Amino acid sequence: MPTETTAADGAVSAIPKTTTTYSGVRESREFRYNDLGSTGAKVHADFEKKCLKKADRSFAQGLQCQQINSMAALMSLEDSVFIAHSPQGCVGCAGLAIDQYRVGQAHRGSKVIRTPRVIVSNLDAKSVVFGGEAKLREAVSLAVERYNPKLVFIFTSCASGIIGDDVDAITEDLQSEYPDQVIIPIHCEGFKSKVCASGFDAAFISISKYILAKEEKPQTQDGLVNLFAPVSISYRDQQEMERMLGLLGLTANYIPFFSSLEKIRRIPAAQASTSICKVFADEFMAQLERDYGIPYSHTVMPIGTRNTDIWLRGIAKTVGKEDLAEQIIASEHERIDSKIADIRSRLEGKRVFICGGTGRSFAAAALVEDFGMELVGLETPTYDEYAQDDIEYLNTIHKDFVVDIANMQPFEQANLLNRLKPDVFIGIPTWAAKLGIPTTHVLDMKRPTMGYDGIVYLGRKMADQLSNPGFNVKLSKHIKLPYRDSWYEQDPFKYIVD
Repeated sequence: MPTETTAADGAVSAIPKTTTTYSGVRESREFRYNDLGSTGAKVHADFEKKCLKKADRSFAQGLQCQQINSMAALMSLEDSVFIAHSPQGCVGCAGLAIDQYRVGQAHRGSKVIRTPRVIVSNLDAKSVVFGGEAKLREAVSLAVERYNPKLVFIFTSCASGIIGDDVDAITEDLQSEYPDQVIIPIHCEGFKSKVCASGFDAAFISISKYILAKEEKPQTQDGLVNLFAPVSISYRDQQEMERMLGLLGLTANYIPFFSSLEKIRRIPAAQASTSICKVFADEFMAQLERDYGIPYSHTVMPIGTRNTDIWLRGIAKTVGKEDLAEQIIASEHERIDSKIADIRSRLEGKRVFICGGTGRSFAAAALVEDFGMELVGLETPTYDEYAQDDIEYLNTIHKDFVVDIANMQPFEQANLLNRLKPDVFIGIPTWAAKLGIPTTHVLDMKRPTMGYDGIVYLGRKMADQLSNPGFNVKLSKHIKLPYRDSWYEQDPFKYIVD
């Protein structure tokens, strides 16, 4: 039997249910693309006709590693230690997740701000020759003796995968040595997948295997909803999502960000599941439905009025509260519509370029409809059937916008921004700000961006940036991007080859 999922336009589409064990590598799913340069109309038509080809880049400036996503997904779990079985450099990008964790504690009222307990086994050239087993055992031993945690996560890396260390066997041996801890290996070698979201899947696969599979199925708790959220969600966003679920008479089991072993063990007791991010826990929620019969809502990221309405309707449908959801939506619109109209008067007609994760970028693209803005470009890491639903909708309200499917390729973004010259940029602002373009950071773990309250905040922030772009303008006069003028004259997608 197929399972139903709500598309970006609110329609229900069927996704074949499979009993095949998911590998954790997103490329294993059919019709998923990582390297592509096109337009909204063309990519939709080509995908519809199954004419898109698997491509690659003959030159790439950088990729986000799935190991970092696995670590970031779990970094804030209580009573945990995180062991990267890798060279030291592999945890360099973990600094962002560490910052998000520390800021999140402050926003949640913690007086003593803690840093995640991260230990690196420090694989080196000698380890590559002789193996890294001894270093991993030493790292786990130090972690248990020093911190006495409930959970010990072991993250594999490209180096440990190439060496061929049998991390599963080592974990099983260590588990018998330390029975008071739950030791969990996570297979997130960076070379396994170019889709960084595969790192989320690797983390959830291990949670299912090493925690949930060893627990008896608890009794279902009416009104309990698994609310899956990535590390980049702010506390204000968490409060907004919990507020909306509360209006439906539901209680959120907020996981895994700022979660705990006890909350993870409650996952099978939930009445339903939903996610704040479109690609964060989609595979895991499907597994929970297969294993425990927990229905789930896989819709959109709740950014903008339309997407927030869809998100609320999606979870309401899983628990049979559609009528109540419509009453809530009507009430929320009455509360914020006048504020949105005021923001629209400041933003209408402005041209916008959006860059973000697969869920966040398409959600932000729909957000611009609230303010009457024109979408000129969209950059996102992956294109698949869910993106196709979003593009179909966006094509009805925007014309001739560029689509760049790229996992962190700033040279393409700089080229496109220089060509399109948008009035405002939504996304991680580094490169756009250096071009003097007003920027709004939609990946903001420190401020609200989601739900009905987030709409008003984001709109006002964009309008204020347009009214006062002085910092970015001055920045562009003093900083030169590392690209020659000749690059800006070339096709931004010249390095994408079939």
